[in-house]
Formats: sequence, structure tokens, C-alpha cells
Amino acid sequence: MNEKPKVAVARGRRPSPAYAATRDVLIRCGMELLTEQGFSSTGLDAVLKRATVPKGSFYHYFANKDAFGAAVMDAYDDYFKQKLDRWLLNQERAPLDRLADFIADASRGMRKHRFTRGCLVGNLSQELGALPPDFRERLDAILVGWQERVARCLKEAQAAGAIPGTLNVEQLAEFFWIAWEGAVLRARLVQSDRPLVTFIEAFLSSLGVRAQASPRNEADH
Repeated sequence: MNEKPKVAVARGRRPSPAYAATRDVLIRCGMELLTEQGFSSTGLDAVLKRATVPKGSFYHYFANKDAFGAAVMDAYDDYFKQKLDRWLLNQERAPLDRLADFIADASRGMRKHRFTRGCLVGNLSQELGALPPDFRERLDAILVGWQERVARCLKEAQAAGAIPGTLNVEQLAEFFWIAWEGAVLRARLVQSDRPLVTFIEAFLSSLGVRAQASPRNEADH
């Protein structure tokens, strides 16, 4: 994979707290906008306006829009992995319940933002022809990292005897994210989290598990 773009900093110096804080604000605003719309349709002016950062300052933090986009993807990946770990590593819940809890949390998030925000990775994947060539590898690597977390959770379910040991958990984890992106897209289309509920129920059913593993969804409606 290509190396992550680096922001030029004077040799021997570390970025000041103000520098890091402003860069973080820009990245956060970029994440918000890219979960709402595509990379191509997100102009720098919109990012700078939301971040209240002068236009001339942007290039102090990023070489160009592509470098900014790569930094936003990395930040989103870190954020999403933390979210996955919060739910999928919860030892107080059975492995399959953890997957259902993650979906319930995603449902709450989409409702909170009135279904204006989707998955940044899914959004960017729909416009690959207009993206820098290395973005394709970055997006795929992000999904692989997410798949590994779901696969580990499914392996725990196998170890607990909750699902058959003959199931290919790596393949199921890949399928999980393929179906997830479609469910998120449909949820935004219909302005309802029902596609997410349908997704997790169907996924659990494919494992031979009944949908009672997702009780928290009922309380969220």
C-alpha cells in the first residue's frame, strides 16, 4: 500500500498544540461532510466554512485535497475501529449479541442525524472513478481491517458453540460488510433504520441463529 501523505513540518520541531487542534478540526469537519456526501462534491470551501478556518491556512496543514481526503479516511478508520472494539470486544455480552448491539448503535446514530450521514467508506466507494488511484487500496484495506474484527467475533461464537464450527468466518465477515454498506445506503434512501434491522436479522439467520439476538433494537424504536 502507498504510504500515508505526510504534512511537511520544519525539521527538529513538533507541531504545536494549536497546529494539531486546527488540523483535528479540519479532519473532523471533513469526516462529517464526507459521511453526508461524496469526495468530489465536497469542496474545500465547505470544509473551511464548517471548520471556521481561513482558506489560506488550509495548505499549512495539508498539501492538497487528496492528502486531506487520505487523512480523513485514516481518521474515520480509527474512529470506526474504536466503535467496533467497543461493541465486539464486550465480554459481558455473547458474541452474536455484540454484533446486534453494534447494529443497534448504528441505528441510533443514523436516526440522530436524520439519516443524512452514511458510511464514509461506502460513500467514497461509489465514486471510485473520480478518486485518486491510491484511494481504492486505502478503502479496501479499511474494509479488511473491519472484516478481521467481525471474523474474530464470529470465531468466539464458534468457540462458545453458538454457531457451527464448519462455517467459514472469514467469508461471513466479508459478506457482513458487503451487506452492511447496502443496508446503510437503503436506510438513507427510505429514511428509516429498518434496512439495518433487516440486515442483522438476515445475517443471524444465515448463521442458523434466530433474531432474538438483537433485543435492544426494540427499545430504540
